[in-house]
Amino acid sequence: MTSLTAAQVPAGTDRRSERVERIRQAAYRIRRNALDMGEVQGQGYIGQALGVADVLAVVYTDQLRYRPDDPDWPDRDRFLLSIGHYAIAAYAAMAEAGIIPIEELETYGSDGSRLPMSAMASYTPGMEISGGSLGHGLGVATGMALGLRHLGNPARVFNLLSDGELDEGSTWEAAMSCAHHGLDNVTAIVDVNALQADGPTVGVLRTEPLTEKWRAFGWHAVRVDGNDVAALVAAFDEVREHRGSPSVVICDTRIGSGVPLLESREKAHFMRVDENEWQIARDQLEEGLAR
Repeated sequence: MTSLTAAQVPAGTDRRSERVERIRQAAYRIRRNALDMGEVQGQGYIGQALGVADVLAVVYTDQLRYRPDDPDWPDRDRFLLSIGHYAIAAYAAMAEAGIIPIEELETYGSDGSRLPMSAMASYTPGMEISGGSLGHGLGVATGMALGLRHLGNPARVFNLLSDGELDEGSTWEAAMSCAHHGLDNVTAIVDVNALQADGPTVGVLRTEPLTEKWRAFGWHAVRVDGNDVAALVAAFDEVREHRGSPSVVICDTRIGSGVPLLESREKAHFMRVDENEWQIARDQLEEGLAR
């Protein structure tokens, strides 16, 4: 089975609406899976998982070309998770995509599990790189894209970065190299949730204006509300058609999106959730879907 790509979906308002609704339903299940995994540990990067769920739903259920039963298929599109601590979100999306069995999510972060709390390619089928030491993903994506071009392979390379990862000089070196080589088979995705381990991003190292910076580095840049599925679909469709340079989709997301209890949590980078709060979170997520 190969996932349906945007290019394969017929045009038209009704079809677009159906497509957006299908992705929204997938994003709900990704959030629900992330909450279930978070409860296994009682803590973790839950806020980021909820915030980036819409982005991952678009990528995994609408954009990536892959075979769930053959994660090493040579012609697959590559999805590189630079931010290894987002593994909880990636596993939830990979389960939605059929790459990981849903029941395996119960083992998240446990001894002997294939789903460690920080993403590792050596453990998890479909995980392309071991992320976590920030600033490496885009460089690896550039090398992969060059290799694919050399082989005549039309596969695309996606790299999910955080806004905190833009503090790293190696990210911008890779951005220059990628643009220099005209790698239009690369799409960077930046999760701008305005928070990192040391506090609000703006207080750690000011990276704005992001759109202008990426464009100055030679990239086709689109900025979008990362929790608006229709806007995300339009953005990813636009970059899919772009040729001549790499593209970046800058996604402004909300930590804890979809669960008001967690959206308002002050200490949200690595979040502790009390035992009685998990069901409240699920109920709020369900209520949001019904609205």
